[in-house]
Amino acid sequence: MSASSQHSRFAPDRGLTGRMVITMFLIGLLYVGFTGVLIVLLRGAWPLIVLISGGLFVAQFWFSDKITERAMGARPVSPEQHPQLHGTIDRLCAMADMPKPRVAVADNDMPNAFATGRNPQNAVVCVTTGLLRRLEPEELEGVLAHELSHVAHRDVAVMTIAGFLGVLAGMMTRIALYGGFLGGGNRNNNDSNAAIAMLVIPLVSMLVYAISFLLTRLLSRYRELAADRAAAQLTGRPSALASALTKVTGQIAAIPSKDLRQAQPYNAFYFAPALSARETASQLMSTHPTLEQRLAQLARISAQLGH
Repeated sequence: MSASSQHSRFAPDRGLTGRMVITMFLIGLLYVGFTGVLIVLLRGAWPLIVLISGGLFVAQFWFSDKITERAMGARPVSPEQHPQLHGTIDRLCAMADMPKPRVAVADNDMPNAFATGRNPQNAVVCVTTGLLRRLEPEELEGVLAHELSHVAHRDVAVMTIAGFLGVLAGMMTRIALYGGFLGGGNRNNNDSNAAIAMLVIPLVSMLVYAISFLLTRLLSRYRELAADRAAAQLTGRPSALASALTKVTGQIAAIPSKDLRQAQPYNAFYFAPALSARETASQLMSTHPTLEQRLAQLARISAQLGH
């Protein structure tokens, strides 16, 4: 059993655990290599580069839940404000034997949900007002079980770290190139080092970002399927989750493109991607598997439970 599932009754997923370990190892290796390149090219500035990058990384990891909540316009809600929402999460947490996360709602007509946080003790599950208006109670339960499984499996934290390292590479590049840290020694050496750095650092940064992007996309698609499986098995109602998926995906496709574009930077955290129908069909590197893949998996689980 994976360490992430020892404290809950969500079905452990060795495939997900293995992919998370491999992804973090490869991205960590990539990040160390990139930092090494900066240290070689920016000899006199490496302590500051390491300090800045380390500080940004720790801040992002430690405050990931607060940062994501603020970015998505989520606000904490009490049981008195949303009794059905809290009641469903209370029941699912009791079934899964896991601590209850903070509960939040985002005033947004796009029907969606997300979970974030560095561990189950510091997690938040958020739903939009659009989702609450559109789903039946059993459909909402399926969506919330999906999000809680992300918390139980700790893949939210892995996605937060993995996604941030690619962004951090770009930030470090800008700090290096425009912060006056190029070179060291005499003027001729400064000119030579600056020329090399101006050429090499952007190329390496783009490579780091591209590899991080591919690795996180591959992990993201698998973790969504894993969350669907775990939610269906916990609730015993894969058909309710399938109904919610169909309804949410169809409703999102009808949301104006301008509103969808504002939400797209956070697609990896959403229950369903903020994409139009045309974009979904052509999204080769999507954060989510296709609706057809998700529904087919739930149909198989339904057949297994029926036997």
